[in-house]
Amino acid sequence: MNRDRIKVFKEKLDNLTISDYHGLHSPGFTCYLNSVLQVLFMTENFRDAIKSCSENSTTIDRHLKRLFADLEKSTAQTHNITRKLGITDVYKQCDAAEYFQKILSLTSPEVSEIFKGELNHKLTCLCCKKSHDQKSFFWILPIVVEGSHHQTYSMVNGFNVFFKREKMCGDKIFCNWCQKKQEVEFVCEITQNPQILTLLLKRFSFDHRRKCYVKLNCKVDVPQTLHIKKCRYELYALVNHFGNLTRGHYTADIKSFETGEWYNFNDQIVEMVSDSISSYVQEGIQKC
Repeated sequence: MNRDRIKVFKEKLDNLTISDYHGLHSPGFTCYLNSVLQVLFMTENFRDAIKSCSENSTTIDRHLKRLFADLEKSTAQTHNITRKLGITDVYKQCDAAEYFQKILSLTSPEVSEIFKGELNHKLTCLCCKKSHDQKSFFWILPIVVEGSHHQTYSMVNGFNVFFKREKMCGDKIFCNWCQKKQEVEFVCEITQNPQILTLLLKRFSFDHRRKCYVKLNCKVDVPQTLHIKKCRYELYALVNHFGNLTRGHYTADIKSFETGEWYNFNDQIVEMVSDSISSYVQEGIQKC
């Protein structure tokens, strides 16, 4: 057998997969990016929008289009994406949520629109009862994980806490109607539901005794279905983080819109998994 045939055979073996999908070669420690890219690839409307984008686009769309085309055939490389995102140190551990938002901010508005929601921040003076509204858009809603390592944290409870009315006693804010500082009530409300809702479970908090950030490694109860007003969201993707703030690893569990099965994406390795999803969740991405 000549060397050319051996080389071709080796390449075929390298790209051989026992799954329906392909992994991503990780240059260094960019598992955080690989997990996010696989979630975007496995999001039907996002993938379709990327496929229809122009090759002359000045956004990151055309780079994603080439990557997605490669992923449909074999294990793919992310070098063009890392360059476009300005990642120079591929051995530095970064945050998946940060790069999820960065990618969406660099895509064309019509492509990223499905992840975009709107929040209204309402401040109400407790004296005159007048309110001030300030609206802003979001890609991700941060949910603070609280409790102990031995408890199971309810994501639904954390979600409700995020939208709970809160009296800001002690920290007075100037009221234009009263013309002086007053105690106020603060509340957040969703004024525009995104088609796909992304939740970030914030497990890290600063430990004043240790003088460092520590991670709460408790189990998290993530529902398969989440109801918000008249919108119903079905869970289809989880980005998992293992480790601490400086050293760790990201994987993604994603339900395929093509086969209906769940898959675990771990850099180059993609495996079909059972319906039981890991409790160590970093992001829960749900579709409306």
